[in-house]
Amino acid sequence: MKTEDRKEYLEGMKDGIPIGTGYFAVAFSLGIAARNAGLTPFQGFLASLSTNASAGEYAVFTLIAQNAPYIECAVMTLIANARYLLMSAALSQKLHPDVPVAKRILIGFDVTDELFGIGIARKGWLDPWYFYGAMTSSIPGWAIGTMLGVIMGNLLPARIVSALSVALYGMFLAIIIPPARENRIVGVLVAVSFLLSWLCSVLPAVSALSSGTRTIILTIGISTIAALLFPRKDEEAS
Repeated sequence: MKTEDRKEYLEGMKDGIPIGTGYFAVAFSLGIAARNAGLTPFQGFLASLSTNASAGEYAVFTLIAQNAPYIECAVMTLIANARYLLMSAALSQKLHPDVPVAKRILIGFDVTDELFGIGIARKGWLDPWYFYGAMTSSIPGWAIGTMLGVIMGNLLPARIVSALSVALYGMFLAIIIPPARENRIVGVLVAVSFLLSWLCSVLPAVSALSSGTRTIILTIGISTIAALLFPRKDEEAS
């Protein structure tokens, strides 16, 4: 490793430490969900090490608990993590044209909201070694936190495990409330999503479907209708 690459790598590790700390706290609650789905500590560790996606993992753990088919798990993961496709496209514009495909693929392995944020904020070209350093110090927090969550879920009383499971819902609320407060359309769509989700759980024809399948249908349907009725203008998207 060249001196300049080592410098970028260490700087990335430094910036990734607080991200890894945050990952650990959230992943601990995710481990509770993995435990409820019947995963072992090692399986929870491996799932987070190879996936590193909060909403996507939680959705899949929920489907696993319901014995959902593989194709349903795959489609749900694709939908839940679809935003990373856009983030990857944006990050690709930050990389120098000479960066080889292999290095680009390695960056694509761990494009998360937080790592995308620090990567896109770098001035000039994004050095892949900076991103690798951030990955090195953040990924373990996610994987170890999930593993410990599974272990503690097996040791703690059922009431405490149930209480800790609510933490993930709090994380989701923290994600949707700020944009819903800033944009009235987003707020209305969130409320409509809640209402339709409840209706689908009680209506005779739709309630027979698994919750994962209902979520996939609602996600695609609501997002498509919202995009057609309320398209973002170019100046809003920039």
